[in-house]
Order: sequence, then structure tokens, then C-alpha cells
Amino acid sequence: MKHLSDEVTFKHGATISNRIVQPPMLTSSGNKGMVSEDTLEYWQARNNSAGLMIVEYNYVSPAGGPASTWADNRTQLAIYDDKFLPGLSKLAQTMKKNGNKALIQIAHTGREANYRAHLGLPVYAPTSANYSFLPYGVQAFTEEEVEQVVKDFGTAAKRAIDAGFDGIEIHGANHYLLQQFFSRFSNKRKDKWGEYSAFPLAVAKEVANVVKKYAPKDFILGYRISPEEINPDNVGYTWHESTELINKLTNQVDFDYIHLSLPKYNAKPNDSDKTFAELFKPVIGKDTKLIIVGDVMSQEAAEDALDYTDLVAAGRAQIIDANFARKIINGHGDQLITEMTDEEEKSQKLTPGLREVFNKETKRPEFVKMSRKLDYSKAIKIDD
Repeated sequence: MKHLSDEVTFKHGATISNRIVQPPMLTSSGNKGMVSEDTLEYWQARNNSAGLMIVEYNYVSPAGGPASTWADNRTQLAIYDDKFLPGLSKLAQTMKKNGNKALIQIAHTGREANYRAHLGLPVYAPTSANYSFLPYGVQAFTEEEVEQVVKDFGTAAKRAIDAGFDGIEIHGANHYLLQQFFSRFSNKRKDKWGEYSAFPLAVAKEVANVVKKYAPKDFILGYRISPEEINPDNVGYTWHESTELINKLTNQVDFDYIHLSLPKYNAKPNDSDKTFAELFKPVIGKDTKLIIVGDVMSQEAAEDALDYTDLVAAGRAQIIDANFARKIINGHGDQLITEMTDEEEKSQKLTPGLREVFNKETKRPEFVKMSRKLDYSKAIKIDD
């Protein structure tokens, strides 16, 4: 029988102290992509709780971000240049201080690099398009540019290793570039990159090769995916296609885990009585761990989620209460913080960017005010 307090050992030898994960979430704490003191303070407050902690998506190419940001001192973090290494090294050291494993998520945001558009810079995607949900147009990568992005993921992986992180998560979810290439809605290419699995496979192999060459043997490698892309007026892919992709990925790359990005941990597709977790678990293989995330806000929800998975990720709950995992592991779920005040925002070391999310509406439509009483139906997209 599984317990949230169990130690877990991944296939390559890394061991974590419990089954709770802090998933990658946008903190809007970067200073032109650089790790800031706000970033370090945020993670210092959270480095004694979840067994596995994953830094928000760091963009691997100059045109790979920023996304979901407000200003130069509220940006997404970056890893596309050696100039970011000193800050990333400090971040890895801060996260690992109490023995928990620190991972970094690497990404290219593709069409979602909205701050580039704000600055008047071109935004790239698999196919040139003018999307109704974006206030700017995007232009297609050339074949050579796609090849360069694949290499950029490998170079970013090497920097993550050099910075001292314990592992890497490849971001293939949340409508960013890997998902854009996998989606028939956004990928209309006629070259080799028009084959929907080609780009995710190329990126995964590139990163895995770098890890094999340069990383310690117990280095953790994971992949995050959104199981479906179903919109009111189009379908990018369903779980039938995404399980096929994961089958290809896990047959060709030796992943330690697969991470499902879900609206709710026990969500089901429309055409199955099984949860997404139950549908993906047989595909990833018995030695590869499964992580699920989605609306885990209490001890009861975390324990229930464990019935479907190996590791339980709690996102917004660990923004609100930095000691969420520790309280649950010690049986103090009744002491969780569930309502934010100005005083709590400060004590939980929320970054100025996160405090802005909690406390005021912005002019951009996707940044809807997050209720202080945790009305997540109206929440900003921060669980990235």
C-alpha cells in the first residue's frame, strides 16, 4: 500500500523522501530572464517540504520566451545563455539545501512568447498564422531554425547539469512549442517536421544524449504532457494520440517519469470510464514513474490522488502554503493555509509578480484576478 510519506527511488537511482511534488509554476520573478533574489527567497521558503521540486519553465532559445509576463523585472526564467548560469547555480543550491531533489523544466514557448510581441519582436511557431486568441501574428520556423531549437534544448540541458540540478523536465504541455508541433491544429507543415511526433522525439533524444554524456548516473529525466488538446471549435489531439506519443518516447528515451498536466487529478476523457492516469500508466512501463497534477488542495485530495499514480503534484496549494507537503506528511493537513492575507503573502515569500496576480487585475484577458478565497475557476494560468 502506498503512502505519501514513502521514499521513492527512480530507475536511475535517485531517491526522494516522499511522494509529493512541487510542480513547475510561473513565479514571474526573473529579471530579464535572470534568477533574482525574489526567486531565491521563494524557493528558500519551500526547500524543506516536497520530495521533488521543479523550477518553472526556463526558455532554451532567445526567441523561446518570455511568456506570461508583465515587465523586464517580472519575466519567465531563461537558460539559453551561459550568463544565466551563476543565478541558476544559486537556485539549485537553494532548492537542494535540505536534501530534496531539485529539477528544472526546460521549454520553448513558441507562439506564446507574448512579451516578445509586446517588444515588437517576431514570434515563431510551427506554422505561420493569425490566431483569434492572440493579439499578434506568428511566423513559421524554417527547417534550419527547427534544427537549431532542437540543439538549443540540448545546450540548455548541459547548462542545467552544470548548474547542479538533480534532473530535467522537458515541457511538452500547456500549449507550448512541443505541444504546438504535436497538434494538428497548429502544425500544418509539409516538411519532415509536419509529422506530429517528430519534434518531441527529436528534442527528447537530444536532451537524453546530453544527459547520458554529462550528467551523474542518478540524474532524473522527465517529460510533461497535456493528455488532450480539445477546444470548442477544433481538436489538436486526443488521449489516443498522446498515449501513442508517450509510447514512442518511452521506447526510445529512458525517462524516469512522465508528468500529466490535468485540470483535476482524477479527470477522465469523454470517451472512457478510466481516468487519464489509468490510461497512461500501462503505456509508460512499470519502471517509469507517473506524476499527476490537478486541483490537489488538501490532504484528502493528495491521498485520493495517490490511488492513481506514483507521485502527487500540488501546485497552487504550495504557493499558498510553502509547507503544504511537510504538514501533510506529518499528519497536520488540518493546519494548511487556505486563505491569503497581505501578511501571509509576505510570510510565504510570494514574489512580487505572484502577489500582483493575487491582488489585482491586469489589462490582459488571460490574467484574471485570482480569488483570495481560492476560487480557482477564475485563476490565472500559473500552473506551468
